[in-house]
Amino acid sequence: MKAATVRDLRNHFPRVAAWIAEGESVEITKAGKPFARLVPATPEKSRQLVKVDFAKQLRKTWGSRVFSAAEVAEMRAAELEGEEG
Repeated sequence: MKAATVRDLRNHFPRVAAWIAEGESVEITKAGKPFARLVPATPEKSRQLVKVDFAKQLRKTWGSRVFSAAEVAEMRAAELEGEEG
Protein backbone atom coordinates (compact mmCIF):
# COMPACT_ATOMS: atom_id res chain seq x y z
CA MET A 1 0.00 0.00 0.00
CA LYS A 2 1.31 3.42 -0.94
CA ALA A 3 1.20 6.36 1.46
CA ALA A 4 0.60 10.03 0.75
CA THR A 5 -0.02 13.10 2.85
CA VAL A 6 -2.87 15.56 2.55
CA ARG A 7 -0.28 17.94 1.11
CA ASP A 8 0.62 15.35 -1.57
CA LEU A 9 -3.02 15.13 -2.54
CA ARG A 10 -3.22 18.89 -2.89
CA ASN A 11 0.07 19.40 -4.73
CA HIS A 12 0.66 16.10 -6.55
CA PHE A 13 -2.77 14.62 -7.13
CA PRO A 14 -1.98 13.26 -10.65
CA ARG A 15 0.76 11.05 -9.15
CA VAL A 16 -1.58 9.73 -6.44
CA ALA A 17 -4.36 9.21 -8.99
CA ALA A 18 -1.94 7.19 -11.16
CA TRP A 19 -1.24 4.87 -8.22
CA ILE A 20 -4.96 4.33 -7.73
CA ALA A 21 -5.46 3.76 -11.48
CA GLU A 22 -2.79 1.03 -11.31
CA GLY A 23 -4.82 -0.73 -8.61
CA GLU A 24 -2.86 0.43 -5.56
CA SER A 25 -4.53 1.43 -2.32
CA VAL A 26 -3.25 4.73 -0.92
CA GLU A 27 -3.24 5.60 2.77
CA ILE A 28 -3.62 9.33 3.40
CA THR A 29 -1.85 10.69 6.45
CA LYS A 30 -2.45 13.97 8.25
CA ALA A 31 0.09 15.15 10.81
CA GLY A 32 1.80 11.76 10.55
CA LYS A 33 -1.30 9.79 11.50
CA PRO A 34 -3.53 7.73 9.18
CA PHE A 35 -6.45 9.87 8.08
CA ALA A 36 -8.10 8.03 5.20
CA ARG A 37 -7.60 5.25 2.67
CA LEU A 38 -8.26 5.57 -1.06
CA VAL A 39 -8.93 2.33 -2.89
CA PRO A 40 -9.63 1.72 -6.58
CA ALA A 41 -13.30 1.54 -7.46
CA THR A 42 -14.61 -1.88 -8.39
CA PRO A 43 -15.98 -2.02 -11.92
CA GLU A 44 -19.74 -2.38 -12.12
CA LYS A 45 -20.99 -5.68 -13.42
CA SER A 46 -23.12 -5.12 -16.45
CA ARG A 47 -26.39 -6.98 -16.47
CA GLN A 48 -27.03 -8.45 -19.85
CA LEU A 49 -30.59 -9.19 -20.71
CA VAL A 50 -31.38 -12.51 -22.31
CA LYS A 51 -33.29 -12.04 -25.53
CA VAL A 52 -35.72 -14.81 -26.35
CA ASP A 53 -35.62 -16.04 -29.94
CA PHE A 54 -39.33 -16.57 -30.53
CA ALA A 55 -38.84 -17.58 -34.16
CA LYS A 56 -36.46 -20.36 -33.04
CA GLN A 57 -39.01 -21.60 -30.49
CA LEU A 58 -41.75 -21.65 -33.12
CA ARG A 59 -39.53 -23.57 -35.56
CA LYS A 60 -38.70 -26.06 -32.80
CA THR A 61 -42.38 -26.55 -31.99
CA TRP A 62 -43.89 -26.52 -35.48
CA GLY A 63 -40.93 -27.13 -37.78
CA SER A 64 -41.57 -25.84 -41.28
CA ARG A 65 -45.30 -26.59 -41.10
CA VAL A 66 -47.53 -23.75 -42.22
CA PHE A 67 -51.30 -24.00 -41.82
CA SER A 68 -53.61 -22.68 -44.48
CA ALA A 69 -56.47 -20.39 -43.56
CA ALA A 70 -58.93 -23.26 -44.15
CA GLU A 71 -56.98 -25.58 -41.80
CA VAL A 72 -56.91 -22.90 -39.11
CA ALA A 73 -60.65 -22.35 -39.47
CA GLU A 74 -61.31 -26.10 -39.19
CA MET A 75 -59.13 -26.41 -36.08
CA ARG A 76 -60.84 -23.38 -34.50
CA ALA A 77 -64.29 -24.78 -35.21
CA ALA A 78 -63.28 -28.14 -33.73
CA GLU A 79 -62.00 -26.42 -30.57
CA LEU A 80 -65.22 -24.48 -30.19
CA GLU A 81 -67.28 -27.65 -30.58
CA GLY A 82 -65.20 -29.40 -27.93
CA GLU A 83 -63.58 -31.85 -30.31
CA GLU A 84 -59.90 -32.59 -30.28
CA GLY A 85 -58.23 -32.36 -33.60
